[in-house]
Amino acid sequence: MGLRAIVGTAGHIDHGKTSLVLALTGIDCDRWAEEKSRGITIDLGFAWLVAGDLQIGFVDVPGHERFLHNALAGLGGIRVMLLVVAADEGVKPQTREHLAVCSLLGIPAGLVALTKADLVTPDLLELAELEVEELLAGTPFAGAPVLPVSSATGEGIPALQAALVDLATRHAVPAAAPGQPSRLPIDRAFHLKGLGVVVTGTLAGGPIRPGDALEVLPPSHGRGERVRVRSIQVHGQPREQAEAGERTSLQLSGVALEDLERGLQIGTPGAYASTTSLLGRFTLLPDAPPLTGFVPIRLHLLAGEVLGRMRPLAPEGMAPGGSGPVEIRLQAPVVAVRGDRFIVRRPSPPATWGGGEILDPRWRRHRGTLLTAALEALQGELRPALPFWTLEAGERGVDAAEIARRLGVPAAVAAAELHKLAHANKLVEVAAGAAPRWIAPAAVQRVTERARRVLKEHFQKDRLAEFIPKAEAVRRILRGKAADLAPVYLGWLEAQKILTVQGDQVTLPGRSAQLTGEESRLSTAVLECFNKAGLTPPAPSELQQELQAKPQILDGVVRHLVARGELLRLPSGLVLAASAVAHLRQDLLATDWDRFSVPDFKDRYGLSRKWAIPLLEHLDSTGTTRRMGEDRMVVRKRSTA
Repeated sequence: MGLRAIVGTAGHIDHGKTSLVLALTGIDCDRWAEEKSRGITIDLGFAWLVAGDLQIGFVDVPGHERFLHNALAGLGGIRVMLLVVAADEGVKPQTREHLAVCSLLGIPAGLVALTKADLVTPDLLELAELEVEELLAGTPFAGAPVLPVSSATGEGIPALQAALVDLATRHAVPAAAPGQPSRLPIDRAFHLKGLGVVVTGTLAGGPIRPGDALEVLPPSHGRGERVRVRSIQVHGQPREQAEAGERTSLQLSGVALEDLERGLQIGTPGAYASTTSLLGRFTLLPDAPPLTGFVPIRLHLLAGEVLGRMRPLAPEGMAPGGSGPVEIRLQAPVVAVRGDRFIVRRPSPPATWGGGEILDPRWRRHRGTLLTAALEALQGELRPALPFWTLEAGERGVDAAEIARRLGVPAAVAAAELHKLAHANKLVEVAAGAAPRWIAPAAVQRVTERARRVLKEHFQKDRLAEFIPKAEAVRRILRGKAADLAPVYLGWLEAQKILTVQGDQVTLPGRSAQLTGEESRLSTAVLECFNKAGLTPPAPSELQQELQAKPQILDGVVRHLVARGELLRLPSGLVLAASAVAHLRQDLLATDWDRFSVPDFKDRYGLSRKWAIPLLEHLDSTGTTRRMGEDRMVVRKRSTA
């Protein structure tokens, strides 16, 4: 599709930005009647220029302070800044603010058009050039070309166009990675007769094609619905595919115009997550006040703006001209990924304070040593951030899709990076369901230590217990959603000989509860009482009184006998001798009953309903009987002879 770059104009009101774009492209960016009558740009304007295989899109932003929020909506995705300064007026306050914004947004390249050169003498033109060069010094655009031009006479326009083509070629949008999710920040939404709902923006993610099903983001206030792309235009021409970095117009179906507005995004379903908490690397402008504690802000991110609060994370705060990490809390959700650029303005009276780059779009508040670790991991290269996010996710770990949503990349790209870290023993990779998960070694160690503690406490408290139910062990060892990984964790713990899993039971390797002499004598007496009582054993209180046993010791002995299979605990919790149930099963099979009712069962064995129903449920569960409505059927094995 060739090379693509967006050029953004910047500069003070009435310095000739729109006239310059018209001279360069032949396209008038002033769309509204009010703009024509007042001679100023109020909202964003767009134009384009094609030079061989290069497509240059122009975003003409308004220069007036009152319309700066419109200007910021168009500055996302710009690769080349075209700073416009009128030679007859020189540098003005809005010139400085626009230049500061472009610097904060990290625009890769820039140049200056010194307009209205035909209205000044050569000496004044030279003075204007020196003033602009002094303005650029100390900014990322220091040494950028300064080209005198006149939109009225055409003087310097060919040279400016050639310089723009050269910069745009060298700083064109990099090719999107295969599978890159689509992402279009909406800077305009409107209705066209015969076409329906149309949105425009600079495509910030992977390609979009007609027929694609996309999602309106962030999913709040009734939004989040799926939309379908009916048609695409790029620079006014129909296209079968729009690429990253192109000014794109989408005709949509499945959404009403009132559900769309500037600042929302259209993206690949499931590829992005909304957030109200951000960690950013922020630069405070030299003429801004010092920052200490939370301050009210207006955050500008891509085409959107939202109110919130921001605070520096350094204990000493942030001095004018300083840089450092900041925490941002927003009043409404936004969609952001690591690396997005942002601008911060004071809400009232409006003024630009600074800007920077998103480090973590789903920031969790941390304190103390964990905050220090978070900032160390997140302020540098991506590689340290991945283990930290995985550690932060706890014992359940992360899957590739979760990390991909933070980065705005295909899940396969995130998976490849996580796999490298696992190969280097920085993470633990596990197969869990449809997709692998990655867990921090520290989280695995926490589970290991907790498992040791839980088992030790359980068997110390209940010395005669042979096991702990697996469901209880999982609940006590694994926190929250980490229980979804119970088979994985139990497998690890069993391999380390920390525990042994036996069906639905968990125990210590080689554990065998040993009775003391007193407990052994009590065990014999208890079993004798239960065997003698048959299907109607005594209540625990009666047994305790009869045997003159301490409740805690008696309870432990009963659990011990249940674990050994000599006593049976019914679903209701009632306990009786296993031998009594075995005799009951034999007697039932010896009857001529094929089908019987609960009253029949109670009468034959002299049982109350309290005992009859749990016994029948046990017989059902072991296959001796089968429920048929209100009755039971006796299940007898048929001879195969």
